[in-house]
Amino acid sequence: MPASSPLAKRLKAARTWHGPDAKQRLGILRRAKSVAIVGASPNPARSSYFVGTYLLQSSDYRVYFVNPNAAEILGQPAYPDLQSLPEVPDIVDVFRKGSDIPAVVDQVVEIGAPTIWVQLGIWNQDAAYYGESKGLTVVMDRCIKIEHARFHGGLHLMGFDTGQISARKTLR
Repeated sequence: MPASSPLAKRLKAARTWHGPDAKQRLGILRRAKSVAIVGASPNPARSSYFVGTYLLQSSDYRVYFVNPNAAEILGQPAYPDLQSLPEVPDIVDVFRKGSDIPAVVDQVVEIGAPTIWVQLGIWNQDAAYYGESKGLTVVMDRCIKIEHARFHGGLHLMGFDTGQISARKTLR
């Protein structure tokens, strides 16, 4: 659904929960040493695969992939659940549908991770309030790859790495 559509505008206007602002998100990313990707996919066409690739190549995070149906993703072992990880991650990045988020919140609380980061396009306002009531820092409807790249100088305004330092257009 286009963001400019009347329905999208009404749905966004109905949101009452507001997560961390840009400065707070930067702090979350700076403090983190490890990220677990729940719903990671071994399929290169999936956004979780792309995000995993980016985090492995462009960050110092220890990255863990959580998918009960995969043995390996991007050359790294895949874990069946959060409880199986070798450490408690600082951020649990979630690629699951909105209705699954409350159950993931429970799992994140159970393992003691401080932050749940729900990917761009996924929204569950009740789960956000629920997560905060359990002591979690909740980031929702934001892409960790985009935020990391934006804060580290790797993005153009449209979200793409142009490789260009200048804001001036090049002549072709």
